[in-house]
Amino acid sequence: MKGLGVLLLAVMLVPVARVDAQASGDADALLKTVTQLDAKLFGAYNTCDLKTLGAMVSEDLEFYHDLTGLAVGRDVFVDSIKKNICGKVTREIVAGTLEVHPLKGFGAMEIVTHRFHHPGQANDDTGEAKSVMLWQNKGGVWTLTRVISYDHGAAKS
Repeated sequence: MKGLGVLLLAVMLVPVARVDAQASGDADALLKTVTQLDAKLFGAYNTCDLKTLGAMVSEDLEFYHDLTGLAVGRDVFVDSIKKNICGKVTREIVAGTLEVHPLKGFGAMEIVTHRFHHPGQANDDTGEAKSVMLWQNKGGVWTLTRVISYDHGAAKS
């Protein structure tokens, strides 16, 4: 009977290991996709490429910011970047903080801590914040639909 128990346990573990490996492959692909999306989005943010930035966010983007409140809509977002960010602020990810989680039937959730620099200013006054970003995948086209940006403050060395 003891041998049968070990055999049953081995049989039950084989499919689980296969599913985990398969899920891990999907997770790796999703991480790579969202990492590329983030790099493209914030490459446009850092260089004031408003056309690319606007194309990557949904028309009804909701942007929740702990210091400025709620902003709704692509045009509002792009205009805010143009007025407040272009030539004034750049963003980088704090190494090791990027997390990506699948959202079944929708896309992915990105969680990250990032630093904001103020190039050209005598006192860079580097800031740091956290954000949760929801990316929607419709037929292979990824769009940023919701952002929660919070915990803004001085950079934590």
